Amino acid sequence: MRALIAFLLLSTSLGLGQAPANEAAPTKTLTVPAGQKLLMQLKSGINTKTAKPGDGVYMETSFPVSIDNTMAIPAGTYVQGVIDNVKRSGRIKGRAEVLFHFTTLIFPSGYTVSVPGSVNDVPGADNGRVINKEGSVQADGTKGKDAGTIAGPAAEGAIIGALARGGKGALIGSGIGGVAGLAEVLFTRGNEINYPAGTAVEMVLQRPITLEQPRITEAKSELVPREGPKRLEKPRLTPEPAPR
Repeated sequence: MRALIAFLLLSTSLGLGQAPANEAAPTKTLTVPAGQKLLMQLKSGINTKTAKPGDGVYMETSFPVSIDNTMAIPAGTYVQGVIDNVKRSGRIKGRAEVLFHFTTLIFPSGYTVSVPGSVNDVPGADNGRVINKEGSVQADGTKGKDAGTIAGPAAEGAIIGALARGGKGALIGSGIGGVAGLAEVLFTRGNEINYPAGTAVEMVLQRPITLEQPRITEAKSELVPREGPKRLEKPRLTPEPAPR
């Protein structure tokens, strides 16, 4: 009996001694701080004429992000987002606006993490600017364009009226031309936001994100294909020998 108890105690002590050796090493992590900016390109266009809340936004990072000389977010990482609000431009007043936020980073390895980010800038875009911290993008105004639309027909009408009935005719003609120009403005919407695929967009992180370093550069996942299908070669047929 004493021998059995001694054997059990010895086995337990050996097991406890081996436990630390079997523990997995802690995973190395990288933390990307809040305020970090990511430069991306649109993979699918955005247009306030057709976009609606709930539509997906798809982008790809065009420049890598490194933390302490270590790769954190490589170029070619997919970025997903969703449109929250869309406002079309008005006929008399009101500029087009679109608000969307980012939800997910999909690394080339297939590693996926949530990303709390918003639009910080749309560099190089011909129309639109970020107007608040939420990342709302607003189209440029058409005030000068509308004034020219009304003034142009008014001036033409004044010339025609002056040729017809002198000074009084000029006043009447300018009034008729001005009404025509105003009608054109009333029935024409202002600038819409139209960002085609390839447009540069800059995101800013609202909160820090922690990444598992080994998963950033691990083998590529089949869920995120980066190359097109390989060309299949036709099988070579060996002719059968002719009968003797």
